Amino acid sequence: MNELTGKVALVTGGGRGLGEAICRMLGTEGAIAIVADIREELAETIALEIQADGGKAKAMRLDVCDEHQVEIAVAEIVSEFGRLDILINNAGTDVTLPVDELTIAEWDRVLAVNLRAPFVLSKQVLPTMQQQKRGHIINIASTASKRAWANASAYHASKWGLLGFSHALHVEARPHGIKVTAVLAGGMQTPFILDRFPDTPLEKLQDPKNVADTIRYVLSQPEATVIPEVMVLPMQESSWP
Repeated sequence: MNELTGKVALVTGGGRGLGEAICRMLGTEGAIAIVADIREELAETIALEIQADGGKAKAMRLDVCDEHQVEIAVAEIVSEFGRLDILINNAGTDVTLPVDELTIAEWDRVLAVNLRAPFVLSKQVLPTMQQQKRGHIINIASTASKRAWANASAYHASKWGLLGFSHALHVEARPHGIKVTAVLAGGMQTPFILDRFPDTPLEKLQDPKNVADTIRYVLSQPEATVIPEVMVLPMQESSWP
């Protein structure tokens, strides 16, 4: 039996890009993919397509910045399926501006989605995972958590913070049998980059399916093994040596 068969997995930002690729991978591997996205129509489309391909999926509208919505969503999942095995904090955003042009509201929004939301979601799923004595939380970080470039100060701050949070949570969660992994993904062929930088050469970016496959590998490790951090780069990554 596949290691992921029957596992219940909540994926934020699951309606497109890397989130979509992760949800499709989970469906193929026999997991129940909870496709959560603030754009409910995108989540519905992906969930229906996973089901049409023989997988199991459920669409869910979720604003990760609303802690009340997060609390209700986690409670609904546990009530319906009796468990929650995997949380993948994938939802992310960015504002490409220099510091002197970046508004305080824009800064707050990037950190709310990229850093505060993973904390809130992790906090909500931990009691269930602790009761189960197992679970896996994956935080989608970035090469932006290791290096810096211009006009992305809020994004860098959020991703450096997310990497630190991931390692701190790893320390706290291990005694309860809960794994925590930070996935540092390099540039991908997703709307996150291509909508803002349409002239980016595709050969400089990786297929998000490749990153999803790395996540499959991380999730498939034996119970006695955890991978706290992994970096996945395109061969011609321009933001990494």
